[in-house]
Amino acid sequence: MQFNQIHEELFTIRDWIRFTVSRFEEAGLFFGHGTDNAYDEAVWLVMRALHLPMDTLENFLDASLALVERKHLAHLVERRITERVPTAYLLREAWLRGFKFYVDERVIVPRSFIAELLDDGLQPWIDYPEMVESAADICTGSGCLGILLANAFPDAQIDVVDISPDALAVCNINIANYGLEYRINAVQSDMFSALQGRTYDLIISNPPYVDAPSMAELPVEYRNEPQIALGSGADGLDHTHTLLTQAASYLNQGGILVVEIGHNRDVLMDAYPEVPFTWLEVAAGDQFVFLVTREQLMAAGLNG
Repeated sequence: MQFNQIHEELFTIRDWIRFTVSRFEEAGLFFGHGTDNAYDEAVWLVMRALHLPMDTLENFLDASLALVERKHLAHLVERRITERVPTAYLLREAWLRGFKFYVDERVIVPRSFIAELLDDGLQPWIDYPEMVESAADICTGSGCLGILLANAFPDAQIDVVDISPDALAVCNINIANYGLEYRINAVQSDMFSALQGRTYDLIISNPPYVDAPSMAELPVEYRNEPQIALGSGADGLDHTHTLLTQAASYLNQGGILVVEIGHNRDVLMDAYPEVPFTWLEVAAGDQFVFLVTREQLMAAGLNG
């Protein structure tokens, strides 16, 4: 499709949303980075590219756009379709549980079931927010879960950990944007390797967990994300194995480990029949996130 003259034919936000929905549907795009359909994706792209709040759509539907705005929209829509670039990268923003995060191609687009669980501070497994004085987010990427940790547990000092210096550069942008430099410390580390001597009341992780067969079949949109942040060995559990076998050494007495594992529940339970995993309920079901205590890990012989 030719986009070079589209800006001469579309003038209002209504025009651009209608056109964008049609082209997205025609192109058969994959939606999974903040929306799940062409309309929501089009509204997000058009409104935020124009720096307009999403909840003002009805006010501006028939507003005429300047030439420079129309050319900018044409460029973004073209890239979304022809290159399959996730809209979050095009806009340099992503949203998670009402929090806005800066993102670019150095990190995966924020998405995690753990974010949903942090809405109520992991109750009833953590009775009161002030009980968590130290926490870590392993494989933090953009730092989104670390920032949600800081919101859920206002007394906690937090380490956000990633192997990628590029990811931590993005993470530090988000930490600064929320003014949390005094509470959140970004640490470059391959899992626990640089954390010797540190212990935490709570460790969370949304690690890479895509297995090898699934990696080979990912939509182009996901292949435009850093692959190091997605794949985790043949069965998708390499990083989870490290978490389970080492976390007890980094948890305080009564400490808790919470890990997201995608669709790998059955494989994980077969690998660790001695571990009494608690499977946490999220909107999508109870298959995706487990909780285990330091004492349960140690009783299972997983004491680092």
